[in-house]
Amino acid sequence: MDERFSGFGAFILSTITAGMMVFILAPLLLVMAVSVSDSYFVTFPPQGFTLKWYAKVLQDRDFLEAMRLSILLALGTTAGSLLLGVPAAFALVRGNFFGLAAIKGFLLSPLIFPALITGLALLQVLTKLGSQDARLNLLIGHVVVTSPYVIRTVVTSLQLVDENLEDAARTLGANRLTTFWRVTLPQIASGVAAGGLFAFMVSFDNYPVTMWLANSEYSPVPLVLMRQLVNVFDPSVPAMSTIIILMAMVGVLLLEKLVGLRRALAA
Repeated sequence: MDERFSGFGAFILSTITAGMMVFILAPLLLVMAVSVSDSYFVTFPPQGFTLKWYAKVLQDRDFLEAMRLSILLALGTTAGSLLLGVPAAFALVRGNFFGLAAIKGFLLSPLIFPALITGLALLQVLTKLGSQDARLNLLIGHVVVTSPYVIRTVVTSLQLVDENLEDAARTLGANRLTTFWRVTLPQIASGVAAGGLFAFMVSFDNYPVTMWLANSEYSPVPLVLMRQLVNVFDPSVPAMSTIIILMAMVGVLLLEKLVGLRRALAA
């Protein structure tokens, strides 16, 4: 630990950090604990230990279909956000044209506006355009709200790129595509990976926008969870939530394995 944080200062810092970790992790651990309760009602502390609620969830056709839809939707959203976000980030960093600041603010505006308002606005726009395909509407809506995450992380990575390496590659005969693929992309890979992970998780767990754009035929996991909470609040709901938490943990571990968590978050 840095010498500036030694003795009593280190104790205070460690206490605050531990308190923050407990505050963040306690709700997750509570959900996990309740999911293995042997009771037919949600109670804490949990009574007994059983995995029957996970068996029930994994045999629930509605949940499995919702999970399949959410995964496909999140994958499509991630691909769309990367395809739109990476070029947009290049334009914002390398471009020099009138209205650059205004365009940047517009592209990042979904991060500022309340998600419910964004979802309602998207519903009105898509309705006026005559789009009645719920899957397409969900994809468009999720790309709109997740692209800013990709743009922000890639913009930060691009600002750290050594452009002299790109100039050297072009001087040696590489075209722009080759230069991007072999010189630029490796330098911004952490930002792209972090943005892609954020886009996937935000899409997978998005309720406010999904609520407006989904229908009874196509209901992603957040809507199924909310429906279960309203109708039958038994430990199968925490079991569903625990599965989602574990998926998020796997995503973070993959990010750490591929590019390094600290490097990705630094982007």
